Amino acid sequence: MTKLNFHEDQPTKAQCKATLNSIADALHVIGGKWKLRIIVALKDGNMRFNEMQRLIDGISAKVLSAELKDLEMNGFIRRNVFTSTPVVVEYELTEYADTLGNVLKALSEWGAMHREEVRKSMKKSHSTEAV
Repeated sequence: MTKLNFHEDQPTKAQCKATLNSIADALHVIGGKWKLRIIVALKDGNMRFNEMQRLIDGISAKVLSAELKDLEMNGFIRRNVFTSTPVVVEYELTEYADTLGNVLKALSEWGAMHREEVRKSMKKSHSTEAV
């Protein structure tokens, strides 16, 4: 597996291509606005569809349904149907979803850092405009 390090010597074209392909594969499976949010929402435990839709601001039922099917197809979540009356459907993370732990941690840390940089930049911009 190619380790991405922007501070090492210039990678070969083959290494660069392998890295680009790996990132493309990852983004194909977990990219987009909603997939990682759904996975994070399920980290607290199993959830029904409507619970998830209420928790994830802005997601429509149609999009949530499509994203859940995609995540299930890629092995990140499991759909459990309980045939009681009424029928109950819950979604849960699989063990495979745990492989995203470092990715989610890194994205969360980077997102917080980026938000702070933007906030500082905006504050700095506003203070220079006032002069």
